Amino acid sequence: MAVMATVFVLSHNLQVVATDVPSLTPDELAQGLQQHPQINKAEPLQHPHWMVRLEAELSPAELAHVVPVAWRSLRREAGHAHNHAVLALGGRKDSAGAPGSPLQEGCWGVDVVETTDAQAFLAAINWEGLKQSRPADGVFEVITTA
Repeated sequence: MAVMATVFVLSHNLQVVATDVPSLTPDELAQGLQQHPQINKAEPLQHPHWMVRLEAELSPAELAHVVPVAWRSLRREAGHAHNHAVLALGGRKDSAGAPGSPLQEGCWGVDVVETTDAQAFLAAINWEGLKQSRPADGVFEVITTA
């Protein structure tokens, strides 16, 4: 059985303060992520929070693991440091999206976080508490380290 396209709408939370880990534009992110063979489409967004819309013929769980790997590849190929943690924290949008928002019902909002201390970041945002308010199949976290 074929998997329907999964849509992730990505934001970027850069917690690493270093000249060799610069912030990225939506265009740079889309171009870099599009290079990953499992990502079918990566489009830059013009939105104050959401930066890139991804589509892939993968399950949400599979795409959740692809995103940090693709993000690391993007950093590596750009010559940026990539020895910090990359987190993908996602939640499925189970209600109608705001008019004009790229995050619509059925899509996944995913915050990609770059940090030197993943556990401290998760504690600071009360991630465990945030997950409690969501259905188990409507939220994920993937943490990759160098």
